[in-house]
Amino acid sequence: MNQSSESPTQFALPTDITAATTLVGLIGWPVGQSVSPTMHNAAFAERRMNWRYVPLPVHPDRLEDAVRGVRALGLRGVNVTVPHKQAVMPFLDRWTPSAEAIGAVNTIIVGEDGLLTGHNTDADGFIADLQAHAVEVKGKHVLIVGAGGSARAVVYGLAEAGCGSVTILNRTVDRAKSLAEAMAVYFPEVGFDAATFPDAVADLATGADLIVNCTSLGMSPRVEGLPWDEDVEFRSGQVIYDLVYNPAATRLLQLAAADGAQPIGGLGMLIHQGALAWSRWTGEDAPVEVMRRAVNVIFDR
Repeated sequence: MNQSSESPTQFALPTDITAATTLVGLIGWPVGQSVSPTMHNAAFAERRMNWRYVPLPVHPDRLEDAVRGVRALGLRGVNVTVPHKQAVMPFLDRWTPSAEAIGAVNTIIVGEDGLLTGHNTDADGFIADLQAHAVEVKGKHVLIVGAGGSARAVVYGLAEAGCGSVTILNRTVDRAKSLAEAMAVYFPEVGFDAATFPDAVADLATGADLIVNCTSLGMSPRVEGLPWDEDVEFRSGQVIYDLVYNPAATRLLQLAAADGAQPIGGLGMLIHQGALAWSRWTGEDAPVEVMRRAVNVIFDR
């Protein structure tokens, strides 16, 4: 008589994928460049949980089928990355108020009732990383460069955290105005404004307590990109946050450091938004430092 090599009480390590393994993952197109599988699986391994995070490339034409599959295959949930963060929303059963306001979902949770709930952890992940760097935003004036999806999440997070005012700079100023007007509906107590990039940089830079780059300018391999006017200096006491995390020291952050401002790269936001998703799937506090070390190994930091 054949017997299972695994007794009923034997604990399955994260490397042992079995019928009892709980699956989560990442849907996007493409997903091969993502560091999320390494980050999440390191956390599962550290906690000795029989969970596994898998990359799931989903062509835009098959997104609805893929979302149905998340539920049908018994996944606990998935992260969502470009280009699906907005497109996925009509296929969900519900979403959180923050996801609705931001207009994007980056985390889906399959509930005990089988319903799919869309979350957005980008805003909270950004604020969590500011807090980790001892940066207080309450009552502060913030200057945002860019008006895309990342900017929406960042502006929402800042407004929810109680910042005093936000000015959004964008080459197409109408996009900046549209974002400012949309956020003013949710946060009427916050002062929102919009201006043209880079024309308004010189006038607005000095008054900002926090400056955030929400564009991809400066990202590897095009590291020469600069979301700023090089002739405009930063000042001591300012915080310059670049959502770009590869390279670690972008041209923007190098200029900030040279001028005596506090430079912060975007890797922490990536880690914290991932940790928030991990916690919502598992119901446990995420081992943030384990996730950070795993990602740092990838980037040789």
